[in-house]
Amino acid sequence: MIRLIVFLALLVAVALGLSWLADRPGEIVLTWQGYRIETSVLVGLAAVAAVALAFVIFWNLLRFVLRIPSLVALTTRVRRRNKGYGALSRGMIAAAAGDTRYAARATREAEKLLGEEPMILLLRAQTAQLTGDRHLTEKTFASMVERPETRLLGLRGLYAEARRRGDEEASHLYAAQAHRIAPLGWAGDALLDYHVSRSDWPRALELVESNRTHKGTDKTTADRQRAVLLTAIAREMAERDSEGALRRAREASKLAPDLVPALELSGRLLARRGNLRKAARVLESGWRQCRHPDLAATYLDLRPGDSARDRLDRAQTLARLAPGDSESLLTVARAALEARDFVRARATMAPLVSSGASHRPTLRTCLLMADLEETEHGPDTGLVREWLARAARAPRDPVWIADGVLSDRWEPASPVTGKLDAYHWAAPAERLSASPGTHVEAERATIPVALPATPEAAPEAADQAEPISPEPTPAPASELKQEQLEREARASAPALAEAAPAGTATEAPEEPEATPPLATTPVTAPRRPTGSALYPMPALPDDPGPDNTEDATPPRRFFS
Repeated sequence: MIRLIVFLALLVAVALGLSWLADRPGEIVLTWQGYRIETSVLVGLAAVAAVALAFVIFWNLLRFVLRIPSLVALTTRVRRRNKGYGALSRGMIAAAAGDTRYAARATREAEKLLGEEPMILLLRAQTAQLTGDRHLTEKTFASMVERPETRLLGLRGLYAEARRRGDEEASHLYAAQAHRIAPLGWAGDALLDYHVSRSDWPRALELVESNRTHKGTDKTTADRQRAVLLTAIAREMAERDSEGALRRAREASKLAPDLVPALELSGRLLARRGNLRKAARVLESGWRQCRHPDLAATYLDLRPGDSARDRLDRAQTLARLAPGDSESLLTVARAALEARDFVRARATMAPLVSSGASHRPTLRTCLLMADLEETEHGPDTGLVREWLARAARAPRDPVWIADGVLSDRWEPASPVTGKLDAYHWAAPAERLSASPGTHVEAERATIPVALPATPEAAPEAADQAEPISPEPTPAPASELKQEQLEREARASAPALAEAAPAGTATEAPEEPEATPPLATTPVTAPRRPTGSALYPMPALPDDPGPDNTEDATPPRRFFS
């Protein structure tokens, strides 16, 4: 629109100028070499304009004729450049696709057409990497370092090659040189990994701050890394400088409220100072975030010398913050066992081991039940052996895992790769060779449940406990003979009981001994007659078998 307005304005100006000249007529007289030319002003101006236009046309034609050689050379160079960039593009695509032969051919063609272009160096390095020519790769990256526009790219390539051949010192030098030129993310991460692998936590903390300042790391990741490094520093200085360690641990727990080691260390250092109330608040706040056995252990040991009853009260206080959680139940049950409150311990463990539980009892649950049976009734009971046998194939409890390494202790970095904050709290993967549902349901269904509410009601509840039998499932053909023998044994049991004199113990038909299954291989429990009181566990190698003496104590039936 503006251009149209300007054009119209110029047109109006020209028209006004011509009309002004027309209103003022005049004559132009030219005398040259005996010739006399007379004309009007308008015709004279037109003649001058025509001569000027002709001169301009002639000058352009002359310039074009004189520039023909240079134009031909320019056209040739443009054509070669276009062909070179076409070969370069094809080579980059071939290198990305893994076509080493075509990438090498395209590289030679591009080098011939373009010479030492920066992108040619990159394509040559990628092609050398694909073909496995490490010497040519490092030589190409070294030539990139000598050029300002490709220096950072060359340093990164040399860093990668040094890491590939395992030269940590050389890779550190390349990353440090690149970080001095520009605070790039990869260089900062490389330097951070280097100092973390050598447990140089203060220097690693400085790099985290630098990466965050230069936007090399987002705020969430930087805060998490700072929390982990502050926790590592606090752990090292806890014995020689408890005040500084507490300050760093508290800062770490604020940056990462779910970082269990920072919370546990803060509570332990506060308790060491005698500030038990503040330590309890810190641990309770952490317990609401994540239920972890380290937090529970520190919370129960806040005041050294407390009685087992005091520890039980503290465990119940902690459990009220997360009611129904498995870790809360295990904490209270363990404290109740130490206080020899067996009724409370059994009642607390009921949701974890009863037939209505949503998951199989874990290793800690089975071992705790074995401790409970041994503490209350002695080590020679069948239930102790039963729970120990179940623990051998129970699912593992959560542990600290980093790069496939299991540990009961948290560390700031992975022991395999040296990566910062690699440990996470999770249950190890369990490999099952059969359908786990069948095994779990059969295992739960054959376990009787007796939950005494009070010590007075315990004997009566144990006598009234009835086992829960599984629903019948089709048996394979290989088990038909075994089932037939069992049915015959059950049919002959009443007749044997009638024929036996009063006071004589009747032996049940002997069942074949089963081979104990592997810890990670579920085996469906064998069927037993309805009314079986105990979980049918395989006999251990050191199990002497049932005691058939007259004064033998009948097996107790409790929840499993």
